[in-house]
Amino acid sequence: MTANLSKRGRALRLRALALAAVAVGLLWVFKAPLIDAVADVAFLPVATTRPAQYAVSTQHGVAMKTRDGVVLRADIHRPIGLVKAPTILARIPLTDTLWNRTRSDVISRFWAKRGYVVVVQGTRGRYRSDGEFTPMVHERQDGLDTLAWLARQSWWDGRLAMWGGSAFGQTQWAISDRTDPGVGAFAIQIASSRFQDFFHPGGAFALESSLYWALNSAGPRDQDVDLKALDRGERALPVSRADDVARSDTVFFDQWLTSAPGSPYWVAIDGHERASTAKAPALLLGGWYDPFLPGMLRDYKALSQNKHARDTRLVIGPFSHAREIDWPGQAKPVLYRRASVEQVIAWYDQVLGVGQRPTPQPRVRLYVMGPNFWRDEQEWPLARTRYTKLYLQANGRLGKAAPDINAAEDRFTHDPRTPTPTRGGAMLGPRAGVAMQEPVGTRADVLNYVTPPLSSPLEITGPLKAKIWVTTDAPSTDFTAKLSFITPKGEAFNLGDGIIRRAFTPGERTPLEIDLGATSVVLEAGSKLRLDISSSNFPRFDRNPNTGESPATATRFATAHQKVWRSVDAASYIILPEIPKEDTKTQGLR
Repeated sequence: MTANLSKRGRALRLRALALAAVAVGLLWVFKAPLIDAVADVAFLPVATTRPAQYAVSTQHGVAMKTRDGVVLRADIHRPIGLVKAPTILARIPLTDTLWNRTRSDVISRFWAKRGYVVVVQGTRGRYRSDGEFTPMVHERQDGLDTLAWLARQSWWDGRLAMWGGSAFGQTQWAISDRTDPGVGAFAIQIASSRFQDFFHPGGAFALESSLYWALNSAGPRDQDVDLKALDRGERALPVSRADDVARSDTVFFDQWLTSAPGSPYWVAIDGHERASTAKAPALLLGGWYDPFLPGMLRDYKALSQNKHARDTRLVIGPFSHAREIDWPGQAKPVLYRRASVEQVIAWYDQVLGVGQRPTPQPRVRLYVMGPNFWRDEQEWPLARTRYTKLYLQANGRLGKAAPDINAAEDRFTHDPRTPTPTRGGAMLGPRAGVAMQEPVGTRADVLNYVTPPLSSPLEITGPLKAKIWVTTDAPSTDFTAKLSFITPKGEAFNLGDGIIRRAFTPGERTPLEIDLGATSVVLEAGSKLRLDISSSNFPRFDRNPNTGESPATATRFATAHQKVWRSVDAASYIILPEIPKEDTKTQGLR
């Protein structure tokens, strides 16, 4: 009896193992369809993209060699049944993890099913490619070598599009001036043609974004960022030791910090006026809280004036850097990943002439926060914009009445040892985006100016700029500005901010213009606008020591005594891009 049970048990175990083996085999065979089905439901824009037409074959790890002998490897996804087809190229600086590969394969198959060969190539030192990884440095030459390699492939039909955001948006800009072979259509997200402006906005250093990127990307593999280590590094003095204190010395962080805009380091990465020399149009996707947005808006203007690229399109959504934002009161965020692929096939079809000619996409598509809807436009900034000046007034007021007295000023003392803390904004990492601001009057080193409550809804859509007159006793210092809105409940949330760093003649009254980015928002009746003026926004920007020394190497701080003028001959104000009231309705709601 026992022997029979034992035999039966072994038989059951063997049968179970056999069934498990069959299940694993079936999962292996059918894993792509299963994963694709999940992705179709989770984030792929199936409902807004033309139907799939082809099965897909995939080769992983296809090698090519650069001119200096480095082997770069790519995954190639081909539509079965097409001998030749247009190509989509993505050159990605990501680690070869299961998650990254699965995500890459899913998106690539989504496009290949619609008649494109999709090539996903690792940049040097990433995604199974050989060589040492250094962000952005090799993308010009490696990109040119990749173009030549593509042109030799049997499936190449001469039509090429590129896709990617952030650092692999830069891989597109790096070869945007090339032809024969060249790129016929770009899709660039959350990146601009001048990365030097991202690292050095307004003359300051984008400390949080730069150190976050360095901690994430330093070494042979991408790593999760420890926010406590990030905080330790940001407090380090001098700033050049931030990477050492946070984790270890990172050569490219030091280069980002010490290479001034216009230096040979940045020229090698950014080239010269690439938006003006691009040979094809681009679909640009940005976010209202993405640090690349100001540069992307400048690119859009230059591309629109470029005869080879004037068909460029612009989309701006409710995103920070590759992340959704937590807009107050919004039940369900707009998914960045879906948005990054949603319009791509229609865009490539339109520009490359694939299939039946699709309906042209709107020139500009904006997400209006507050009522939370997409709206199509014909230009940026909007032609119907009314640029309204809101002046700094006495007793912390902000309003349309210009100053009517002379020698009016507000003062504060700035000590970089206790800087004004960052709360949200346009940065890399999880601390970016929308954040509740401190109440008015919380800090003595911040001047707050607030409007009366709005009597009716107000739409603000366009660039935000502050023009202020200042005086300081420091040889070099910073001035910062932040625009927020205060809800009828009294909660304040940031819309845009910026900084200016420069040398001053102590005691001399000086005009400044601070770029605060751009926004699109409808504020409900009863809301207020608030403008904060200070001299730090840390750690979004590094601290200026106020001594005239380089902030990168300074180890001592000095207190600066600041004045902001609001007089007849030195009026300070913010320029508000107001949209007429009839346009605040939700026509076109989607």
